Amino acid sequence: MREKSRLTEDQLEELEQEDREEEEYYVASQWKLIWWKLRRHKLAMGAAVALILLYLIVVFAEFLSPYTPLTRYSDYVYAPPNRVRLIGNGFLRPYIYGYNKTVDPATYRRIFVIDPATKYPVKFFAHGERYKFWGLFRTDVHLVTSDGFPIFLLGTDRLGRDVFTRILYGTRISLSIGLVGITFTFIFGLLLGGLSGFFGGVTDTIIQRSIDLLISIPTIPLWMALAAALPRDWPVVRIYFGITVIFSIIGWTGLARVVRGKLLSLREEDFVIAAQVAGSSNLRIIGRHLIPSFASYIIVSLTLSVPNMILGETALSFIGLGMQPPAVSWGTLLQDAQDLSALVHYPWLLTPCIFVVIAVLAFNFLGDGLRDSADPFAR
Repeated sequence: MREKSRLTEDQLEELEQEDREEEEYYVASQWKLIWWKLRRHKLAMGAAVALILLYLIVVFAEFLSPYTPLTRYSDYVYAPPNRVRLIGNGFLRPYIYGYNKTVDPATYRRIFVIDPATKYPVKFFAHGERYKFWGLFRTDVHLVTSDGFPIFLLGTDRLGRDVFTRILYGTRISLSIGLVGITFTFIFGLLLGGLSGFFGGVTDTIIQRSIDLLISIPTIPLWMALAAALPRDWPVVRIYFGITVIFSIIGWTGLARVVRGKLLSLREEDFVIAAQVAGSSNLRIIGRHLIPSFASYIIVSLTLSVPNMILGETALSFIGLGMQPPAVSWGTLLQDAQDLSALVHYPWLLTPCIFVVIAVLAFNFLGDGLRDSADPFAR
């Protein structure tokens, strides 16, 4: 071992830094250790960045959208996407070309042809349609607009509505319904699973048989039956919360069984007996001692459950049993893609699928990273 007197100043600082890091590692909390492992999981960190961007869209959907989701351009039904060009023919700012409308003589279908002779500048942070941001205040500032010609970044649908705008607004419902639904799942799963695992006996039997009954029912028919039971004349907000409750009714069973199994293995531990001797109530023991001991696993389980919520809402809305127009979600947007002939001619109607795939993969990758980071036996 080298003597410190023979080491250079830089080597001494490096050794002291290693000693500090080693000391910090041994005194670090469980959550800090999980974070250190998660930072080294590149796929999970990339997924986290993608999710942050998606939820920024949820917050700023009105500002990011060029129009409102119900704005129609009847002269541009099924218009193809405008490609934003940066530099061309001496035009040194972002611009788009206009369209010339023609009719296919064989099919009599309207066709839009790019007109290179017309250029329209693209503006950023410019004034456009007025909207009410989160229902709080009115403004008309949008991230991107065009001057003199409507800009359709992802084309238009059968009513001439901007697909890009509707996808951004649909992100708000599809992603928030996952978080709201998982909140109810979290409450039901922890409460009923905790009661079942801690008390046992008749309580455990009733809760577990109820779980067996729910699990035995096919998921899709159960979703369809419960969603079809919602009155069609309900307002959008009420239908939104109704679908959220439906997902929660079905989704809490898996978490409840996990919590029950964990509590069965922990309720005889010394720290639980010590808490009982100290006079702690049963609910306090469950909430303050037992559940926090495997909280990292619960977080991982909930993270992996959010994609199921998103896919469930998308599937129900796609078949017409979920969100209904004028509500905008990824599922309602994909209803236009049911027509195969329309899909062949207007493939941009499938764009919401890309957002669904990105969101589901991001949650799955983040959940995998959290699971690996929370594993006490992982290196």
